[in-house]
Amino acid sequence: MTTALAPDGTEVQLAPVGQEIVFENEHVRVWEITLEPGAHQPWHQHLNPYLVIALEAADNRIDALAGGEPRLVHEVTGGVVYREPGEIHMLTNRGTTRYRSRLVELKDLGENAPEEHTDAPQGAHR
Repeated sequence: MTTALAPDGTEVQLAPVGQEIVFENEHVRVWEITLEPGAHQPWHQHLNPYLVIALEAADNRIDALAGGEPRLVHEVTGGVVYREPGEIHMLTNRGTTRYRSRLVELKDLGENAPEEHTDAPQGAHR
């Protein structure tokens, strides 16, 4: 399992970005995420750009491991958002309804992206 260091030096175990893979091929990976009120998706990091499709609405909170103000987001049923990979974070359902989504990782833009012809070290990916 992958680990990261919190700002205070504590080692944190990183979880997968979702709870269950419901589809995967060489181009995409689709995760199911279900959070009951008060539940959270543990610390994780997205390495691929991704879409989040809300199947059941909820009020969520995104906390970054690096600190700072949490982001409060209202996920509406049928809503779709695109996000770039990046910070290590945790998602918490702070509402009173169950949250359910499908997270679609775009592997061709992340882990399967072709190497760029730049001054990057050999084997580096964008």
